[in-house]
Amino acid sequence: MTVTAELSRDGKQLTIAVKGRFDFTKHQEFRESYECTDGKMPKSVVVDLKDATYLDSSALGMLLLLRDHAGGDRSDIRLINSSSDVTKILAISNFDKLFDIS
Repeated sequence: MTVTAELSRDGKQLTIAVKGRFDFTKHQEFRESYECTDGKMPKSVVVDLKDATYLDSSALGMLLLLRDHAGGDRSDIRLINSSSDVTKILAISNFDKLFDIS
């Protein structure tokens, strides 16, 4: 699997890790990674992009779908460990206004 999800012991944080190219081929895996929480979304979501080598427009769309699923403006989603290339794509897309990027 190239998308993995891990729920914290207390159930308050979901960490999703993406490996390789983050593009449309990951759509199903990515969606399942946050829908597996039995309809009960944790308080925060961390998307670890440490091993993501590329991000395209469909990946940006998937992140927006995650944000909507997590509560939109009320959601607490952090994108962490992105490479300089991925960070550049997120910045150009103004995702720093929608997500906490570190």
